[in-house]
Amino acid sequence: MKLSELKNQTVAVLNKELAALREKSRDLRFSVSAKQLKNIREIREVKKNIARILTLINTKQKTGEKVEKAVDNNDSSR
Repeated sequence: MKLSELKNQTVAVLNKELAALREKSRDLRFSVSAKQLKNIREIREVKKNIARILTLINTKQKTGEKVEKAVDNNDSSR
């Protein structure tokens, strides 16, 4: 997703997108370990998109927009 598209989203939508990207990142890591993934650069793009979304969520939080905390059980793997 482009940054301009993400800026117009609400925090709840960003949290859903973040969860989906973290799941995709996990799947890509498993694919790499099983030597099934041909395009390794895709992992880099997913990581950058996760960082973009986290930055937007933090910016919106600091500006006072209501932030809904997403429950993510996979976050402890960091």
